Amino acid sequence: MTNPNNATITTVHRAAFTGGDALKIPTLRILKDDGSLYDGAEAPTLDQATALKMYDTMVFTRVLDERMLAAQRQGRISFYMQCLGEEGTTVGSAAALTEHDMIMAQYREQGALRYRGFTLEQFMNQLFSNELDLGKGRQMPVHYGSNAINYMTISSPLGTQIPQASGYAYAQKLRGLDAITLCYFGEGAASEGDFHAGMNMAAVHKAPVIFFCRNNGYAISTPANEQFVGDGIACRGVGYGMKTIRVDGADILAVYQATQMAREHALKHHEPVLIESIAYRLGAHSSSDDPSGYRSKEEEALWRKNDPIARFKAWLLQQGWLDEAADKAKTEQLRVDILDALKVAEKVAKPGIEHLISDVYAEPIPALQQQLDELKQHIRKYPDAYPITAGRFE
Repeated sequence: MTNPNNATITTVHRAAFTGGDALKIPTLRILKDDGSLYDGAEAPTLDQATALKMYDTMVFTRVLDERMLAAQRQGRISFYMQCLGEEGTTVGSAAALTEHDMIMAQYREQGALRYRGFTLEQFMNQLFSNELDLGKGRQMPVHYGSNAINYMTISSPLGTQIPQASGYAYAQKLRGLDAITLCYFGEGAASEGDFHAGMNMAAVHKAPVIFFCRNNGYAISTPANEQFVGDGIACRGVGYGMKTIRVDGADILAVYQATQMAREHALKHHEPVLIESIAYRLGAHSSSDDPSGYRSKEEEALWRKNDPIARFKAWLLQQGWLDEAADKAKTEQLRVDILDALKVAEKVAKPGIEHLISDVYAEPIPALQQQLDELKQHIRKYPDAYPITAGRFE
């Protein structure tokens, strides 16, 4: 029996509350810390090449993060955000998609971007905002995007990608595409109104979108227990009538399996799915953050034992798919390659000033052209104040 609001009615005859403890969603775990499987767990079907690509992407992401945070501290780039501790979350989910699926990210998903094929040079060009940057230097560092690999350009304000993902996925369904949209966001972004609007829109219109919440414990400096009282974010998916699953985000096999299931369901039934990944943010929120002000070193040390790369590496060694000596040499070479690419990218010229208004419209509107002309006049008037830009345009 249903009422006019489409809610299923189960009758009772004595008044009683339903509390928040009525729904406790379990966490999927497949891999133990030593690389063995939990009793009763089944590893997803993975071939050696895919598994090694996943591992290499995780290692690349960590080494890139180490090097670029150091570069920010040296004043070579203005800003950086690491995904330390969350490599399994982003790589495992991206590996379960097809190249035709759209990814809408927040700003800690460089692992997904790399798995899709973003090159080291493209990373560096974006981070240095040079003239080879796909975004033409108009975004902060780590705000990546690539039309070629179906990775929507990142936006700084939290949650904007969530309703966009619902709309994009709905269009995929209407066009009959064999593709879905995966939308990443943090548990802090789930406190934004855009989260609820996007979730409800997708549920009502049955859009094939995977909402992937990276619950890493902190929204900048606010711990999860000061953000919400309910059972994490997963219970909200159930509240919106979605299929929902929670995974250990440091277990890349669990993330991969859950995302595979979610994609299959979203595509087959034209419905949204919510995945909540639990993986502690081991690093600072960004290069502008000092986590010692809101959490203890003891807390960080406890979670540091839950390393997604070490866990997956142990599993790969047990499969006989990874040679430890060769892996060490490859990682050291990667450090050299990243530093070399950094040195090249930081010497590339900045984008021409005309790119301030290009791509905003098919053809710049008069108001934008007038503003650009006025800016050029200003620079010509004060060339000493703009030594790099002056003379590069006429």
